[in-house]
Amino acid sequence: MPDKIIADALEQYRYSAEGSSHIRVPALEDINFARLGNQWNDKDRRAREEEGRPCLTVNRLPTFIRRVVNDARQNKPGISVHPVDGGADYDTAQVIGGLIRSIERGSNAALAYDTAIDNAASCGFGFFRITTDYCNHDSFDQEARIERVANPFSVHWDVSSTQFDASDWGFAFVSDLLTDDEFKRRYPKADHATDWREGQGEGMEDWVDSDRVRVAEYWTREERKRKILRLTDGRVMRADQMDEMVQIGPGLALPMRDALAFQGLAVNGEREASYFEVTRRVINAVEVLSEEKWPGSMIPICPVWGEEVIYRGKRHFRSLIRDARDSQTMFNAWRSASTELVMLAPRAPWLVATGSIPSDEMLKWETANTRNHAYLEYDPVAGPMPQRIPFSGVPAGALQEALNAQDDMKAVTGIYDAALGARGNETSGRAIMARQRESDTGTFHFIDNMSRAIQYAGRVLIEIIPSIYSERQTIQILGDDEKQRVERVTAAVGAPPSAEDPNGKIYNLGAGKYDVTVRVGPNYQTQRQESAAAMMELMRAYPPAAEALGDLVVQNMDWPGSDQAAERIQVLQFAQGMRIGLPYEVLAAQFPEVARKFPQAQPPQQQGAPGMPPGMMPQPMQEAPQGMLPGMPPGQIPQG
Repeated sequence: MPDKIIADALEQYRYSAEGSSHIRVPALEDINFARLGNQWNDKDRRAREEEGRPCLTVNRLPTFIRRVVNDARQNKPGISVHPVDGGADYDTAQVIGGLIRSIERGSNAALAYDTAIDNAASCGFGFFRITTDYCNHDSFDQEARIERVANPFSVHWDVSSTQFDASDWGFAFVSDLLTDDEFKRRYPKADHATDWREGQGEGMEDWVDSDRVRVAEYWTREERKRKILRLTDGRVMRADQMDEMVQIGPGLALPMRDALAFQGLAVNGEREASYFEVTRRVINAVEVLSEEKWPGSMIPICPVWGEEVIYRGKRHFRSLIRDARDSQTMFNAWRSASTELVMLAPRAPWLVATGSIPSDEMLKWETANTRNHAYLEYDPVAGPMPQRIPFSGVPAGALQEALNAQDDMKAVTGIYDAALGARGNETSGRAIMARQRESDTGTFHFIDNMSRAIQYAGRVLIEIIPSIYSERQTIQILGDDEKQRVERVTAAVGAPPSAEDPNGKIYNLGAGKYDVTVRVGPNYQTQRQESAAAMMELMRAYPPAAEALGDLVVQNMDWPGSDQAAERIQVLQFAQGMRIGLPYEVLAAQFPEVARKFPQAQPPQQQGAPGMPPGMMPQPMQEAPQGMLPGMPPGQIPQG
């Protein structure tokens, strides 16, 4: 079996390398040109250097790349989880979403996202990935992580895929070239360390060279068949789950089929269904070094593509600056030409009559353009005084061509002066933002492609979270406000998505189906600042709103102690509400933390009469139908 696995892997790697060469070759050229600044061909550079002529590289392309990347950094995509079937609920979706946010923060996912979109803008494609690892060295609990792929060329994907994400990839490789010593250190138990280098056959040139060997993570996704059952209550289960033991009471566990029969449920339908099995192997060109099953059904490598173009059945992924390379080349050429002309100004030739230079002064005149001499002598009898030919200045055409090349780069990338920080004729903030949005619209497809990759990552995480986290008793999640809290989870088969318990709510992360959406916008800190500014403007326009919004304004301000100040304002607001007679239930709902800390603030008349159930209010006495006391005329109001 390993021989077949290795043979399949070598063939699939070759298939991917050949099928993506039309993407990889120009992508490498993009990085070499735009990021490393190698923008002159060797022939022209050598010729200029030999002649002592300037060969300038004024690289403007990274500015355009940074414009897109930094826009993505300021507007982080956020994953939102939603229930999609009757077996899921909203509260559990919020817990899963909070867990994903916790995973993002714990694994520094922002770095992975930024690296991926930087690569997509620079060369046309980038990647980040989902992995699992133990929480620490002394734990059996695992956690999911989002990691960056620093080198996009280390990934080889299934080039026959048609989906924009990796959901239909049949295989993928993430590889690296290791020295012999590093390979032996990482894999000391390998059966074939480097002894297979000699006599390598066809197709092995990508896997071994004189001093390095390629080691790859080899991912495969294969279709399998299994039987699924439909129960009389509408639920769907796998047939292999019928033999699993489930807890139905304290100290009592039964097989699933017996537990269902105990509940009066039976199977009323079955069919064969397809599913996908994902396997991760670590291989070199001759052996499988390790192998494990992945808990999800999709390969956890998330591609961030550049601009997609399909031509004659082939997919091309283009960088932001692919079409701006010629304009950058022209810009360098014209700037070098104008610089050369200015450099030649003090070296303008002399106009002299034949024989007017004395022979003993010839050396001074020959070095007049390169050295400073106190005086130069000539023979006035032999001819008129020598004169330097005046410098006519840099031709206007050269300067205009440089400007034209600069404007061409802006037009090709869709990023104009306003987005690059240049001042325009606009004076109002609205007009300036409108000009900046023109550039945002021209490059938004890169930001949107990043959002699609993060959405795919969210779906991968939703698949694997029940397998990784459900065995624990509690998990730590992160709320929309970036505050941590702990929730209880269960792995019981057949348990509802959430259930009330005397010690709090319990969530079953594996019950029901969920999906994700991605929203793009400012991060939470920026939203806080914008909210505080908007509420302060409202209070200036409507001062009475300050009494109701004071705590929210302070809470959204970014200074030490703002949370404590907001809590004290809430206590004052709570007390003011009690003084004016607002119902305690309304105040408790609006200020739950205050109500929890000061339960004694509840008025005695709202705590229920002696002997009455908690929460039940005594009914007021019924007045006389005519609203009067006995013996008084109708309509008369008692005095005193």
